[in-house]
Parts: sequence; C-alpha cells; structure tokens
Amino acid sequence: MATILSVAGVSKTYASGQRALEPIDLDIEKGEIFALLGPNGAGKTTLISIICGIVTPSTGTITVMGHDALKDFKAARRLIGLVPQELSVDMFETVMATIRFSRRLFGKGRDDAYLEQVLRDLSLWDKRNTKIRELSGGMKRRVLIAKALSHEPDILFLDEPTAGVDVSLRRDMWKLIHRLRDKGTTIILTTHYIEEAEEMADRVGVIDKGRLILVEEKTELMKRLGKRQMLISLQEPMTAIPPELADWHLEIEDEGERLRYIFDARAERTGIPSLLRTLGDLHIGFKDLETSKSSLEDIFVDLVDHDRAEVAA
Repeated sequence: MATILSVAGVSKTYASGQRALEPIDLDIEKGEIFALLGPNGAGKTTLISIICGIVTPSTGTITVMGHDALKDFKAARRLIGLVPQELSVDMFETVMATIRFSRRLFGKGRDDAYLEQVLRDLSLWDKRNTKIRELSGGMKRRVLIAKALSHEPDILFLDEPTAGVDVSLRRDMWKLIHRLRDKGTTIILTTHYIEEAEEMADRVGVIDKGRLILVEEKTELMKRLGKRQMLISLQEPMTAIPPELADWHLEIEDEGERLRYIFDARAERTGIPSLLRTLGDLHIGFKDLETSKSSLEDIFVDLVDHDRAEVAA
C-alpha cells in the first residue's frame, strides 16, 4: 500500500521542560485502520494534535500526501478530519448549520447532497434541524464525526471516539468506522479500550510515556507475542501447589477448583505432556481441560510492563 502520512523524528518538549513525546517515526498506509494504544497520559493526544497542527512539535517533520504539514499547513490540514475527545461545537446551532459552517472553513463549496449522506450514515438526518444542546451525549459524539467528515478528508483522526458512550453505541461506532474505511478513508484512532483495537484495527501501535514501543499488524502481533493458557478443572479442590509442580508456575483459581497454566504455543516443548503425567503420578484427578489464546489486552499489558522495566533498569 502507498504511504499517506509520514511522521519522522517528531518529539515534543514543553517550555516547562516536560518531555511529552520522545522522537517518533511512523508511516500510515492509505486505506488502513491504525489504532494507537496507550494508557491515559501516554502521549496519544499529543501526537495527534501535532499531526493536525494544533500543537507545534519540538523536532521532526510530518508529510501528508506529499504536503509538508509544517510548511504547507493549509494544504495538509484540508486532507485531515479530526474528531477530538471534547465537544467543540456551538450548542445553540443546528446540526446541519454546524457541518455546513465546518465545510466552508476548509474552503469547500456547498454540497448538501454530500452532507445529507454523511448525516444519514451517522443516523443524524432526522436531527438535522435540531439544536445540538438538545441531543443526547451519543448523538453529540456523532455530530463531531459529521463535522470532521464535512470537508471530505482523506484521513480521519478519532481521539478516544467512544469514551463515555455505552456499549451499544460503541458497537454502532465501530460499524460506522468500518463503512468509512470501505469508502476509502484512512482511519487513525487513539484508544485505551483494548477491545476497540482488537475489533477494528489492521495495525496497532503501542505508546507509553511518550515512547512508541511497537508498531505491528494486529494479527502478526497476536501471533508473535500471544500466549496460550490451559485451565485444568480439578476433581478435588487444591489448597497449595505441590513442590513437584513448581516448574510449571501454576496458579490456583476458583477456591482451589482450577489450575491455570500459561505457556508459549510456539515453543518446541510446551510442557503440557509432562505436566499431565506429573498430575497423574501425584494422583491429582481432573475433570476438564480448556485452552485459550491471549487477548490483545494481555499482550498490551505485557508490552507496557516489560518496557517500563527496561526503562527503569
């Protein structure tokens, strides 16, 4: 795929001396959904704000479809739509007036047919003449997306798009984002909801304390770093792990009714056959075995913990 956005050596240090972003290099491919994962305060919003021209970087360059975002700001910004975390609309304006005004700000001529389609896609058409202050929180969030799409951007940034919305609306938003991608829009979203990235992203970047720890295709990341676990349902409750089982680092769960064993499925030896033999030798009976893969959340926690341990060292 062609690169639509390139970030090279971008960092941010504030006048106070606070280092918000270490130098970051990142290329975004046309038509992908890229999820930037990180805990609160990791630097996600700072990076997006720099790319969108809201915050000035201390170092580095940003190129949007061939335009230098720092030297040719207007041309680059016309290609970008931004849905911020916070509501940034005139509460006393109607929905349609708001998105018409936003479209004009980017130098686009009036196109009510396009704006109607945007509102219909967002289930807002029936609310087009409603003042924004009269809408529910979820509907206001949709207005922000309509506003960001009003000037037909090639790249859409969504900063924590489903923060504070209920599960049902969150899933509706996921469907909408997929539809936008299907129409050719490149989507970049920040989130601390792991399930959001797992559901939608083609690639995942993990950021923590201003450092971009990793960027990788989601499926490859889960394949490479994902672990498996085996749950062993016991016939009799266990109060302590016998010394003979110490090598497997088992965990007791459900008041002794179950053992958890975490292993690397890619390893030449998983340890499962020898574990089951040892259980038999110790006359520890079990009723059931269940294996499952790690979720993206497990991988994320492992990555962040490992990176922090390395930095501390």
